[in-house]
Amino acid sequence: MATKRDYYEVLGVPKNASEDEIKKAYRKLAMKYHPDRNQGDAAKAAEEKFKEAKEAYEMLSDSSKRAAYDQYGHAGVDPNMRGGMGGAEGFGGFAEAFGDIFGDMFGGQRARGGRQVYRGSDLSYAMEITLEEAAAGKDAQIRIPSWDSCETCHGSGAKPGTSPKTCGTCQGSGVVQMRQGFFSVQQTCPHCRGTGKIIAEPCATCHGQGKVKHQKTLEVKIPAGIDDGMRIRSTGNGEPGTNGGPPGDLYIEIRTKKHDIFERDGDDLHCQVPVSFVTAALGGEIEVPTLSGKAAIDIPEGTQAGKQFRLRGKGIKGLRASYPGDLYCHIVVETPVKLTEYQRKLLRELDESLKKGGAKHSPSTESWTERIKRSFFS
Repeated sequence: MATKRDYYEVLGVPKNASEDEIKKAYRKLAMKYHPDRNQGDAAKAAEEKFKEAKEAYEMLSDSSKRAAYDQYGHAGVDPNMRGGMGGAEGFGGFAEAFGDIFGDMFGGQRARGGRQVYRGSDLSYAMEITLEEAAAGKDAQIRIPSWDSCETCHGSGAKPGTSPKTCGTCQGSGVVQMRQGFFSVQQTCPHCRGTGKIIAEPCATCHGQGKVKHQKTLEVKIPAGIDDGMRIRSTGNGEPGTNGGPPGDLYIEIRTKKHDIFERDGDDLHCQVPVSFVTAALGGEIEVPTLSGKAAIDIPEGTQAGKQFRLRGKGIKGLRASYPGDLYCHIVVETPVKLTEYQRKLLRELDESLKKGGAKHSPSTESWTERIKRSFFS
């Protein structure tokens, strides 16, 4: 027969470990070696590790058994005193520690009286705002669902004149134990759904829920600089919890409408600015829009299409930014349309005059032509 390992060594704790340290160590091992988490070739070894950790926890979590073990070792702990690995007492220690693990995994908490309480679900609300509102912030009102205690049954969920009965399956605890081989798992009672009560005759108003759904108006402050896709959290305005559990939260998701002029890139703004080919050629001053009004740009002589002008501080001040971003104006040289015959004649004369001047009037065209010659005719 193989020699048993020291219980403290099994759990990986010192001999002066507190009850809480022992419990945490066991929970960690139980999660690691749980049969559902280990399949295939590793299943058998994991099962043995799981049994070993369970036995160590049962001994060390009981003060009297721990004292006997500390004094006499394995010889001081009589297996018959704990009813073997599948005994009722063993299931008690297992259910306490392992039940807490499942509570952590699924959001359940233990209420007084043994009932499981659950946090309510979160809600999501999509709010569409303009770019100007995103930059400056705003106060808004939204309509969201709200749950109030049913006035007909005063929150009991039972038809007036009747009352809920204690669930016969879980005896009012809201939880039942499911045994699977050598271990036991505690789960929400399937008949009363964790409430511990059975409503034979539900209230006609709330259909046994004890609460009715309404709509309420919520004040929401949209902070200046918020960006598309960001969320605002409103604590406690989600769905109500179960069995007295805390409510969920409301998440307001921001969607920014497409702007007619600007495109946002982080804290910077971009816009296309059309200018006439005469202004691009001769230069001049033009006005461009900003979120706070208008600004002037000096267009130098010979400005080409695609030229970018940067206006510092004319972008958006983001939520975490110390300074606002910039506005980038991209020049689009506009070709005239619907010309008269006289205007066409003038343009042809201008074109002839420019051609006589040579490459100095069209440096980009000359450079492009030379690159073509080198690529295809050299």
